[in-house]
Amino acid sequence: MKEKEIIVGLDIGTTKIAVIVAERAEADKINIMGVGLTETRDAVLRGVVVNIDRTVDAIMQAVEQASRKSDVNIKIVQVGIAGQHIKCLHHRGQITRNNGEDEINQDDLDRLIQDMHKVVLDPGEVIIHIIPQDYIVDNERGIKDPIGTSGVRLEGNFHIITGQVTATKNIDRCVNKAKLDVSGLVLEPIASAEAVLSSEEKEAGVALIDIGGGTTDLAIFQDGIIRHTAVIPLGGEIITNDIKEGCNVMKKQAEMMKVKFGSALSNEARDNEIISIPGLRGREPREISVKNLAHIIQARMEEIFEHVHFEIKSSGFEKKLQGGIVLTGGGSQLRHLPQLVEYVTAIDARIGYPTEHLSKGLISEVRNPLFATGIGLVLYGAQNPSNMMNEEKVADSKKTNLFKALKSWLEDGQDDFKEQ
Repeated sequence: MKEKEIIVGLDIGTTKIAVIVAERAEADKINIMGVGLTETRDAVLRGVVVNIDRTVDAIMQAVEQASRKSDVNIKIVQVGIAGQHIKCLHHRGQITRNNGEDEINQDDLDRLIQDMHKVVLDPGEVIIHIIPQDYIVDNERGIKDPIGTSGVRLEGNFHIITGQVTATKNIDRCVNKAKLDVSGLVLEPIASAEAVLSSEEKEAGVALIDIGGGTTDLAIFQDGIIRHTAVIPLGGEIITNDIKEGCNVMKKQAEMMKVKFGSALSNEARDNEIISIPGLRGREPREISVKNLAHIIQARMEEIFEHVHFEIKSSGFEKKLQGGIVLTGGGSQLRHLPQLVEYVTAIDARIGYPTEHLSKGLISEVRNPLFATGIGLVLYGAQNPSNMMNEEKVADSKKTNLFKALKSWLEDGQDDFKEQ
C-alpha cells in the first residue's frame, strides 16, 4: 500500500492564522484532511510579527484544531512570509565552464544560482527566493532551459526576493516555540498563485492580487514564470479602521458592517438602506447609511488599487496580461470589487477560489479566498518531498495522541486517589 504523503501549510496573517493539513493525491492534486483557524489578536502588524507570545498561542490553537480534525500529529510546516519589508530586485549572473563541448547540466545551473547568494544586499536583509527568468549560452539569448545545450559561458537573469532578517527570525522563533519545525519559507503571493491560478493563465500573463488584513500582495506571471512581485502596506484592516472612525463605531462593529453590508461601489448601494447598531449600556441604537458605508470603503479601495496599478505599470507587463487580474485573500470578498478594479485599472478581473487543485476532503470548508495562501503553501510544499510527513509518522501521531490521553486519565485517577 502506498504511503500517505502529508503536507502542512501555516499562513501567519495580520488578522488570522490558518493551518491546512493535506494529503498528496494523484495528478498534482491534494486532499484536505484538516483545517485550523484562529485570530491573531494584534500579534501581527502588516504581515510582521510584533508579539511573539500571542502569535505562538494563536499558532498552537490553530495547529491543535487542524491536528484534531485530521488525526495527524503536526511536526513540520511550510510557512508563508509577507510584509512591507519584502523587496525584489533583478540581477544577472554568469559562470565559465571548463569544457564547452560538454552538455550543460543541473549542477551548472545550481552553481549559477548559488552565485546569486553572493549578491550585495542592504544591511539586515536576507534572500528568500531566487527565481530564474531566462538564460544566455555563449550570447544566445532567451533560453528557458539550457540543460542539454553546449557552451563555455552560461549567464542567467534572476528575480531575487529579499526580506528583513529580523522578520524571518521572528517567524522561525514563533514556529519553534510552538514545537514545530519550518521546512521552508515561501512568499505568500507565490503560494496563493499555486492555489488560484491555472498554468494557462501563468503562461498567457496574469496579475495575482492577494488582499490580506495588513498588506496587499502582487505577483505578475508571464510565460509561466513569475516576473514581478510587490507588497503594498494597505489591506482590509485599514478599511475596518476607516469605518470605525468614519461611522464612530467600535472596531468589532466596523468589521461586521464591512463583511455583511460592505460594497466596493457606492453606486450599487441603496439610498434608503440603513444599518442599526445597538447602543452601549441601554443607549439608543445608532443608524448608519449603507450608502455612506460604501463611500468609505470605495475611497480606500480606490487608493489601494491605484498603488497596485502603479506597480503593474512599473513592471512593464501592463499590456501583456491576457489573463487579467485575479483577486484573492480575505479582502477580495467585498461585493462589487472586481467591477471597481476594472474601473481603476482598465484590466479584466475575477475572484480566485483555492479549489483548482483539490481532489476531495474538506473542500466546502476551504472554498473561500481566505484560505488561498494556506492551500498554496501545501501545494508548494508538495513539490518537495522533504516537506512531507509519511504514513509512518501519521501512525506514530495516533499512538502519541492515545498515549497522551491514557497518561492524562491515569494522572487524573491518581489525583482522585490521593484526595481520598
